[in-house]
Amino acid sequence: MAQIISIANQKGGVGKTTTAVNLAAVLAKMGKQVLLVDCDSQANATTGMGIDKPSLEASLYHGLIGEAEIDELILPTMLPKLFIVPANIDLIGFEIEMVAATLREAKLKQLLAPAIDRFDFIIIDCPPALSLLTLNAFTASDSVLITLQSEFFALEGLGQLLDTIKRVKSSYNPGLKIKGILLTLFDRRTNLAQNVVEDAKHYFKDMVFKTKIPRNVKLGEAPSYGLPIILYDKQSPGSKSYVAFAREFLKR
Repeated sequence: MAQIISIANQKGGVGKTTTAVNLAAVLAKMGKQVLLVDCDSQANATTGMGIDKPSLEASLYHGLIGEAEIDELILPTMLPKLFIVPANIDLIGFEIEMVAATLREAKLKQLLAPAIDRFDFIIIDCPPALSLLTLNAFTASDSVLITLQSEFFALEGLGQLLDTIKRVKSSYNPGLKIKGILLTLFDRRTNLAQNVVEDAKHYFKDMVFKTKIPRNVKLGEAPSYGLPIILYDKQSPGSKSYVAFAREFLKR
């Protein structure tokens, strides 16, 4: 049965999609069966896996509103053990159409249910907002992985995210856990980045992963080629850091 992990932060530009794509790719390269679910209407994970969004006949949106089954949505990728449920701009309509729906927070959980025995991991890339889509992701998940950028204001707003996780746990998903906090955009040359690391460890103790994802040009370039970093530049610091993170992730 798959372990379902949401990758979340209500801020944009904090390495969330980069982590979803590259963790999924490294786990698949390590021999795990992985399904990446793009739960963001910006659909950057879909683009990052080389999929042409306008050409999609069906996307996550159609599954969430009941117009498609999960098997109609799962697409192969360039890695044999990695699959994706893609998204596009249609996903914006989900929030509006579900305003009066019953069990609207459980639509993603219901959609994924028939597929969970076929994968080791299902990784959900959440939108950069605490929205109905995020609520669906958390309700469907076993745990949440939080990406935290190593910059000023990094910890600001994290309390709100933790409060949301606590509320989802009490109301919809009693088993939901925090998988951990991954520090991203790390620049070891700056005092600020070091301070954020110290603050995060002070407040969150062992929840903070030892591996830190560095600022890396190649990590930024890879999505424009529709490739995860391990296929775009295997020897780059970004690639090596995600391999190290995946190993640490599997030990938890």
